Amino acid sequence: MLRNTLRRWLPTGAPRGVVVFLLVLTFNGALNSALAQQAMPSLPFSGGEELIYQAEFNKGLLRGVDVAEFQFKADTERVSSRGGPGDDPFIFRLVGDVTSKGLFPRIAGFRFHEHVESKVDPWPFTVLRTSKLEEQGKRVRASEAVFDHEARKVTWTERDPNQTQPPRISAQDFSEPIQDILTVIYFLRTQNLEVGKSFDVPLSDAGRVYRFSVAVVERKQIKTVLGRVYAVRIDPALFGENGVVRSRGSLSIWITDDSRRLPVRAQLKVDIGTFDIKLKRVSYRDEKRAN
Repeated sequence: MLRNTLRRWLPTGAPRGVVVFLLVLTFNGALNSALAQQAMPSLPFSGGEELIYQAEFNKGLLRGVDVAEFQFKADTERVSSRGGPGDDPFIFRLVGDVTSKGLFPRIAGFRFHEHVESKVDPWPFTVLRTSKLEEQGKRVRASEAVFDHEARKVTWTERDPNQTQPPRISAQDFSEPIQDILTVIYFLRTQNLEVGKSFDVPLSDAGRVYRFSVAVVERKQIKTVLGRVYAVRIDPALFGENGVVRSRGSLSIWITDDSRRLPVRAQLKVDIGTFDIKLKRVSYRDEKRAN
């Protein structure tokens, strides 16, 4: 029964369904105005950062079943000036991977892997280019999105590396500061998350542009791999007929209320059950900052 349910739900949402955490950690606003005067913004992940998460599935007798691992890397990259006033010689290079683990392949009947790389302008924090590779069983899709910030238009191209058919191409207008499914994870960490407030986020994925709200729900102390820390809970409205994910569901994310602004926990609830995602390890290029 569960396997059949997974097969019906995942092809339209997976790996996006399971990895909606990528959409969300992981959203509209600007960075602190003081950062505009710096050559490289002093953000929590500016010094190079790697985060490892474990996802567990919980429903009925299937509790604490490992289903996926998430890995995020952030670093800076020097580039030549892009020619505009105030151009920064640095950009962020973000890399995200999610891979099926544990009993998931046996339950769902297939393995999945998603690899995303994004180039980001640090000021304002907005995506420049996204490359994505999705592998779901024998199905493979490679895509690229290029963001023209002068024209405010994103051009998305998708192809099957194993086929000779012409690629799918689409172009959409967007509003600033636009994010993708990976950059939005880091964009959230730059925001002033005040309990009781909400804000909107424009996001582009798979050739479409969305706008969804994020509510800042509560602040409390929680137990994490870092010890007991205060964290802020946010609820991005990703689900629904016009949402990023069209099926029913809800998502909550906890981000530490300190200078690290680390996403330490997320809970995804969908029809087939609940996915609990927890930070397992964090490290920095400068190991003096490692936990």
